[in-house]
Amino acid sequence: TGGLGWQADYVVLLATDETAIDLDGWVTMHNTSGTSYPDAKLKLVAGDLQRLPEPGFAAQDLLFETERAAAAAPIEQREFFEYHLYEVPRPVTVSNNESKQIEFVAVNDIPAEKFFVYDGLQCRYNYWYCTFYGYPQTEPSYGIASNPKVMVMLEFDTEEAEADLPRGRVRVYQEDIDGAALLIGEDSIDHTPEGETVRLYVGDAFDIVGERIQTDFRRPSENRLEEDFEITLRNHKDEPVVVRVVEYLFRWSEWKILSYSHDYTKIDSSTIEFRVTVPATGESTL
Repeated sequence: TGGLGWQADYVVLLATDETAIDLDGWVTMHNTSGTSYPDAKLKLVAGDLQRLPEPGFAAQDLLFETERAAAAAPIEQREFFEYHLYEVPRPVTVSNNESKQIEFVAVNDIPAEKFFVYDGLQCRYNYWYCTFYGYPQTEPSYGIASNPKVMVMLEFDTEEAEADLPRGRVRVYQEDIDGAALLIGEDSIDHTPEGETVRLYVGDAFDIVGERIQTDFRRPSENRLEEDFEITLRNHKDEPVVVRVVEYLFRWSEWKILSYSHDYTKIDSSTIEFRVTVPATGESTL
């Protein structure tokens, strides 16, 4: 039948020392099929199934109000074909036009790491400046946009969670000094099996600012160009921070770094990463 669907929603509580998280995962079941299903046997399949479109049916575009239902017993999860199956071990009543949530994972004290990333071109959202299209990019102004934002990332391993995580939305919280849990950001994850790394983009740092400028551009010969960049990171915190600076060698497939002020790591054929320490209430220049 059409009109039935589900999604995963996660709540992450980041410890005050920012070295561990508590993870709660919920299955959100939606029913807009036009009928109710009392005491149904519920099995949920997570994975990228090949599905053919149904003409005239667009239930995935509808919005629903969510109601929570406490789980009386944990959801059983196991492998099924090339997917993962989540089975509710008790009958579930899903009424028409109802949304119901059932907890399927709850793990505390998962080791986690928070870190900062400066992407001067912000290639996460602006792919145009981070690739080439089969020919060298020789225009001097190509790819010199400067994004001032420094991203805050949170990373953890699903092996520590001992769970396979279906695709869904993740909300991240942290407790304030009075114990109230406040939302600090949200992101989405794809289907992630146990043993993989989850990396969440939480938001942009308020007290860390980046600036990226092209300081020179030269054409020594017809088939070669050289350019210089300067990246300045300003830290307004009362403690030093380490910022991972990502640079994309987007001009062409063959490149060479002629000089640099900080050591770098080659991530892939067109990406390098610097790790720059920025002093408290100070700045560093790369």
